[in-house]
Amino acid sequence: MSDKIPEGNRSARERLAQQREREKGREKRRRTLIVASAVVGVLALAAVVGLIAANAGKDDGGDTASGPAVAPSGAIGEDALTVPVGAADAPSTLTIWEDFRCPVCAQFETAFRDTIKELADEGQVKVEYHLATIIDGNLGGTGSLRAANAAACAQDAGKFAPYHDVLFANQPPEPDDAFGKNSRLIELAGEVKGLDTPSFRSCVEDGEHDSWVKKSDTAFREGGFQGTPTVLLNGESVFPSKGGEQISPENLKKWVAAANKGKKPGTAAPSAPADPSDSSSEPAS
Repeated sequence: MSDKIPEGNRSARERLAQQREREKGREKRRRTLIVASAVVGVLALAAVVGLIAANAGKDDGGDTASGPAVAPSGAIGEDALTVPVGAADAPSTLTIWEDFRCPVCAQFETAFRDTIKELADEGQVKVEYHLATIIDGNLGGTGSLRAANAAACAQDAGKFAPYHDVLFANQPPEPDDAFGKNSRLIELAGEVKGLDTPSFRSCVEDGEHDSWVKKSDTAFREGGFQGTPTVLLNGESVFPSKGGEQISPENLKKWVAAANKGKKPGTAAPSAPADPSDSSSEPAS
């Protein structure tokens, strides 16, 4: 018996193999399209949510903070409304406005946290964080305010960056005002080594930086920004896009590299927050 495949069967098998390859190609293109659409969808959602956030919630969202604005230790800039992270002499500045209840801010942090940390650690950028409370105004509650105050308390202890990351990693659903409970914010401080101290707890419970947070939110509303997150590289908006290119970790690194061409990385650490155990230290105001 011959081991040769009859010509008719060979053709049928070849046609079947070709059909399978075409189906695999279509499936690969379909998956690629789905992924691309998802990325575009997230960026579109960011723009839409940002516009909604910027144009809604014109009330104070339950913010009854009064008294002088007590800035956290190490805050810089006009009215000391900026929390700096990274080398103070870095050649580029990444300015980020965020609301701890903002879901798109959490998406941004998930996608770009490692990239931003890498750029800051390498002295390529200094990051300047600003806090807003627009979700409190949009949906009610005080979670944006309470979380921002707690983050400022963490800055007093020199632990803003890790606590900031913990808050976004544990962000509740947008309508859930879980961050409105100081007990939850103190509980999450336990995830940052050395942060859960009597001074931190007192700062959170007393709302020590509430008026400062309110002042920061006012600056956001008066700044003409479209919503949160607002991300600026050397004053130019890069979220959700820059120059016709959508933001991505790779593009952010490329834009920073272009801005820093011929410039030396920064090496100077930002001003260290005051030691909370030093009773002679006075908060900035």
